[in-house]
Amino acid sequence: MTLLILGLILWSAVHFWKRLTPENRAQMGDKGRIIVAIGAVLGIVLMVIGYRAAEGAIFWGRSPAMTGINNLLMIFAVYLYAASGAKTRITRKIRHPQLTAVKVWAIAHLLVNGDVPSFVLFGGLLAWAVVEVILINRANRDWTPPPVAPMKKEITAVVATIVVFAIIAAIHTWLGPNPFG
Repeated sequence: MTLLILGLILWSAVHFWKRLTPENRAQMGDKGRIIVAIGAVLGIVLMVIGYRAAEGAIFWGRSPAMTGINNLLMIFAVYLYAASGAKTRITRKIRHPQLTAVKVWAIAHLLVNGDVPSFVLFGGLLAWAVVEVILINRANRDWTPPPVAPMKKEITAVVATIVVFAIIAAIHTWLGPNPFG
């Protein structure tokens, strides 16, 4: 569990650095970006290793209904992430589509993983995403929605969602937790 928690702390720290001390982060320039990238990747590695090794009490398990809801939420999370890059119509309504995707992803996983390591991992990343949104909104109160995207971008986001979801499902199946029950 220690590696999992250290990974969460590292992930959060490198992301909060820009939000909490923007001048310091800006002074670092490209070197700061490299530090954030390395810290984020190392945080992910620690979280994955820590999660796979962690043990804890189990409060609920997967059910067919929750598995189906999880998969629908995961498709939506992947779409939000794709939409943020393509600036599709949904990004005119949701200010932070990538962070919203993280929140949806975390909630989806908590529905089907009712054990303490999952509470730490998915709950921790959910908390990080919530705090990140609050910090961004405090720093940048004004927000102008992006212009309406052409239909081509909408279609691209949907196709990307299907492809990425299929890849994620294949990786999950290969590693053990079959996402389809």
